[in-house]
Amino acid sequence: MDKEKKAADRIKEQSVTYEMYAAMPDDGHRYEIFDGKLEMMSPGATASHQTISGTLFFMLMQSCKSDYLIFHPPFDVILSKTNVLQPDMMMIHRSRLHLVTERGIEGAPDMVVEIISPGSRKKDRGVKMETYAKFGVQEYWVIDSDTRTLEQFQLVEENYELIQLFDGDDRVISDKLPCVSFEVSEIFAEVMRGQ
Repeated sequence: MDKEKKAADRIKEQSVTYEMYAAMPDDGHRYEIFDGKLEMMSPGATASHQTISGTLFFMLMQSCKSDYLIFHPPFDVILSKTNVLQPDMMMIHRSRLHLVTERGIEGAPDMVVEIISPGSRKKDRGVKMETYAKFGVQEYWVIDSDTRTLEQFQLVEENYELIQLFDGDDRVISDKLPCVSFEVSEIFAEVMRGQ
């Protein structure tokens, strides 16, 4: 067993902090931390996942870049010492730039997006959703390429409520993110052309 594997195994046995995570040797995998538990992320994104992510990033940059910084992975969202996630996309208002450091976003972004893949469906709708809500991410989008939908959740007190399920040519808007305005079908257009 080599040194890197021993170090990774030792870290997995104890409550993991951001500092421990950041000091891990690069083993070619991506990890997240949930309440001190290190979890390997799903294998690399599929072509449709990347296409949807790229299209959404482009659209948000066109309409929101003057008010928000928009990031995509690998980029850490450090919600606490023992909760570090890498959403598929995140937006943070320019008035909150003090949360953006060289390490990542140190606090809750204004909005995060998870694009469901077969290996992430349960996690995106479970532990990730709970963690984002617990730390005050105001808006959470779940994009499902199978159903070609975008679920918009907003934080109400300490839990997310489904505000809208967008599909087809529904226009995606948000009272919390006024720069957002596009038809949900636009983010799936390239994927549909390739099928």
